[in-house]
Amino acid sequence: MPVSNLIVGPPPPLTVTAGGSALIAEIEDYLASLPASARVPVPYVCPLGRVLQPWNADQPLPRRTVLDRLAHRQARPVPVSVAGHLQLTSRYLTAYGWLQGALWDSRGRVCLLGAQAAVLAHGYGTPQTVRRARTQVMEVLHAKGIPVSSPDVFNDAPTTREADVHRVLASAAARAHTLGI
Repeated sequence: MPVSNLIVGPPPPLTVTAGGSALIAEIEDYLASLPASARVPVPYVCPLGRVLQPWNADQPLPRRTVLDRLAHRQARPVPVSVAGHLQLTSRYLTAYGWLQGALWDSRGRVCLLGAQAAVLAHGYGTPQTVRRARTQVMEVLHAKGIPVSSPDVFNDAPTTREADVHRVLASAAARAHTLGI
């Protein structure tokens, strides 16, 4: 077969006219004929171009090395800065829900301390990172004129709302980032 027979030229331009609504109806009929499993909704994409992500989306997962496996120990924690820990804490609270008066509940909601402990338990940072993060939270609370003895007292105060906790965490993360920790 000669090569000249294979070259057909560019396809005609696609134009949608008033009569083109038949094509749209045909596509809609085809989509309606698909089984329900093929029509599973995809995650919502907001107008700003973000998709729903897990709370630890930008962090690597803790991985056990060969030495960890031979020694039958957990993976080493993923190093995170104090600012990173505070951001992960806020994202964890967003993902699982916020709670007052208890560390966690049966629905998975956690308080501020519970979220910090969960981030640590998932392998992000060290106990020293958590202590330094709590110090940053206290610095922000005192700078805002909120005289509390610990972040947990602030979390459990009847006037505190989840948005307040997120604002304090964001301010503390910004402060820690400015300090380079």
